[in-house]
This record gives sequence, C-alpha cells and structure tokens, in this order.
Amino acid sequence: MDIIGKSKIWLSISLTVIVIAVVVLLSNAFFRGKPLNFGIDFTGGSLITVKFEEKDVSEGELRKVFADFGYPGASIQKTGPNVLSIRLEPIEVETRTKMMDEMQKLYGKVDLLEADIIGPVIGKELATQAIWALIAASVLITIYISFRFEFKYAMAALLALYHDAIIVIGISALLWRNVEIPFIAAILTILGYSINDTVVIFDRIRENMKKTGSSKKNFAALVNESIMQTMSRSINTVATVVVVTAALLIFGGATLKDFYLILLIGFICGAYSSIFIASPLLVMWEKGSTTKK
Repeated sequence: MDIIGKSKIWLSISLTVIVIAVVVLLSNAFFRGKPLNFGIDFTGGSLITVKFEEKDVSEGELRKVFADFGYPGASIQKTGPNVLSIRLEPIEVETRTKMMDEMQKLYGKVDLLEADIIGPVIGKELATQAIWALIAASVLITIYISFRFEFKYAMAALLALYHDAIIVIGISALLWRNVEIPFIAAILTILGYSINDTVVIFDRIRENMKKTGSSKKNFAALVNESIMQTMSRSINTVATVVVVTAALLIFGGATLKDFYLILLIGFICGAYSSIFIASPLLVMWEKGSTTKK
C-alpha cells in the first residue's frame, strides 16, 4: 500500500473536513450566538447538591423535572450515597424551591445540602486556563520531539495534532454537544494518544534510516515501509481503545457520555493522522529541504 504516494488524497480529505469544521463553528457563532455549546463551567450557572431518602432515583425522571422547569440541559452526577450534584443554568430561588417541592412529591424527603452560583468570571478563567494548557502541551511536545528526533519531525507531529483537535472540535460543534471541563481533558487525552502513535512510526523511520542509509533508499519509500511495518500495531491499538471507549459510551453514565463520545472520535482521528497526515507531512518537509539545497 503506497500511503506516501497518495499523500495528496489524504491531505485533501483532511483539508476538506477541517474547512467543514471551521464553517460549522462560524455558522454556530452566527446563528446560535456561540461556536460551541459551552456549559456552565464556562458560561456560569448554578450548582445544587441534594440528598434523597429513597435509594433508587430515576435519572430520566429527574431530568424530566428539570426539563419541565425549562432546564433540559441539566447535568446530574452522583457524588455519594443517595447524593446527587446537579449543574444547570442560573436559577432563581423561587424556581429552585418549586423544583424541590416537585422532587419531594416524586421521591419523598429530599434535603438541599448545597446551592452555589458559578459566576461568568470563573468561566472566563477556566477558558483561559484551557487555552494555556493547550499551548503548554504544544510547546512541550515540540521540545520533546525535536530533542528525540529533529525539528521537522516535531512540526509534522504538531500539525497532525492540530488536525485532530480542529476536527474533534468541529464534530462537537456539529453535534452541538455540551462543552465543559471534561471536554478539555478529552482533547488533551486525544493529543497524548495521537502523539504516542506518531512517535512509534517516527521511531521506526529512524531505525530504518540507520539500517539502510539514506543513499540506498529514498526517504519517501523508507517512510512508507516504516508505516507498513507499524500498521498492525497501530490498528490493534486503536481497535482496543475504541472497543473500550465505545463500551463506556454505551453503558456508562449519562453525565460522561459527551466525554466518551469525544474520546471515541478523537482516538479514531488520532490513529488516522499518525498514519496518513504526520508521515506525509514529514516527507513533504524533507523534499522541500532537499529542493532548497
């Protein structure tokens, strides 16, 4: 399989998907007022912690209570025995009291343990910290790859990572999934997985260069051979990760479904970029450097 020989096809596909992702983000910003469906971690809202006397509380029925009061996007998480933490948009005290009354009708005694407000200022700080986290990750990855290989390897790997991040963010915007702190954690996890897969291929390229020597085999053919040698490893790794993540997405709690969905999309995208984006970009960089010389 001549992967490097068909680099233009892979890069064209990725460029098309990236353009679509950008268009979706801009469309959301224009028609919906924001590019992504930011949750209360970023926009601000209310955090309510309640304790039920009943042991079995139907999350679906509880969500219906919030939806009836105009909060269909409420995030519900179990934090202890019969204790639930509920995050939703800013809520008035009167409305909260009515919600508590409705829950008591359904489940008997319900105690309000905590009621906090997350201000938009905190949300802005979280957004800033998330951006700095991505920048720091990019810088550290560049330093690591440049030290272990060469700077051109670092640039190819970094572009592949940005490719993954943009596509995952674009799909999240298209599906209008809830974006909160776990989303940032998912993006960073995807970048870590993707760079690990890319390093494995780069390492094989370096080994083959030592064995054959650049004069015996042109760089493009050597890279293609290295990709094929690591292909089974890449496929087996991503298949294992996808199966586990898909199981968590299907059988896991509703609170983390968005997190698992982003991971699932990102792992597939990361495996693709490691094989079909990072290595072809490395060959293009090498050709450009040779032409200049």
